[in-house]
Amino acid sequence: MNAANQSHMILASATSLHASDIHFCPYGDYVYIYYRIHGVRHPRQTITLAQYTPLLSYLKFISGMDIGEMLTPQNGVTTFHQGEKAYALRLSTLPIQETESLAIRILPQQQIPNLDDLFLFPYQLQRMKAWISHTAGLILLTGPTGCGKTTTLYALLQAMLRERSFQTITLEDPIENQLEDILQVQVNEKAGMDYNAGLKAALRHDPDIIMVGEIRDAATAHFAIRAAQTGHLVLSSLHAKNAYGTIFRLLEMGIKKTDLQQTLLAVASQQLIPLLPSGNKEGPLHRAAIAELLEGHHLEQAFQGISPYNNPHYPSFDALRRKAYALGFIDQATL
Repeated sequence: MNAANQSHMILASATSLHASDIHFCPYGDYVYIYYRIHGVRHPRQTITLAQYTPLLSYLKFISGMDIGEMLTPQNGVTTFHQGEKAYALRLSTLPIQETESLAIRILPQQQIPNLDDLFLFPYQLQRMKAWISHTAGLILLTGPTGCGKTTTLYALLQAMLRERSFQTITLEDPIENQLEDILQVQVNEKAGMDYNAGLKAALRHDPDIIMVGEIRDAATAHFAIRAAQTGHLVLSSLHAKNAYGTIFRLLEMGIKKTDLQQTLLAVASQQLIPLLPSGNKEGPLHRAAIAELLEGHHLEQAFQGISPYNNPHYPSFDALRRKAYALGFIDQATL
């Protein structure tokens, strides 16, 4: 089997199983292939290193990487089609002894779900819908990779655009889904188009709303704050353990507490939890989002260093999972 056919077979298998990631892990003369499905990593198959080498070269080539470079990490993007379904693929290599490991993130190009279909508890939706009524400020979604932050950001934008017309610009790396009536900018750091440069250019297009795919560094964080201070509603994501920890992540990036107090409207820290069939809200995905919401009084106290977890009535992740268990949405293993 040639590398192109082998690649197609693996990708077709992964997408049919709704995998979000494929991991190629070389060890000795073999390469172990894993799929991440609903957040859980499953061993799928094993191939020889001799089979893997041409496969790796093929995947690097079609995703725009340098085939001859094996000593530094690389990133690439490509697409995959299976029937009428399209997927964007984000590939990343990591040098190891005598070869490279490869990770592929699979991003289905499908209709963005309604905000109402994403979250397990309706009251959380109502709070988030209230946030997007603001005309200026910063709204942050946080959580680990693969928890659905970008999907929620897309759903928030669509909910806003159904209400009225906004000049909306997104800066993404990569663009995970094509959105109607939104200017989507692909960040390309190799070409000098990083988040900071993209934000500067976006501000010249008179935006009402700016979505920054991810705040990755201090420069982007400072620019997002400045954009929010100058009358724009800015939506973005950030890696943080929980909602309260988001404050400290931004302070570590050099953001002044006074600037945060003036611009940060709310934080939603998101997790996806597997549902029992009777509690399924997402059709074949069998997962729904829960979120720690930091806003209002709790947000004001967080700026003063007072943790919301000191309040027994604060809906933390632990409390939300207990509620989901009591209502029969999840089993005891998910607690």
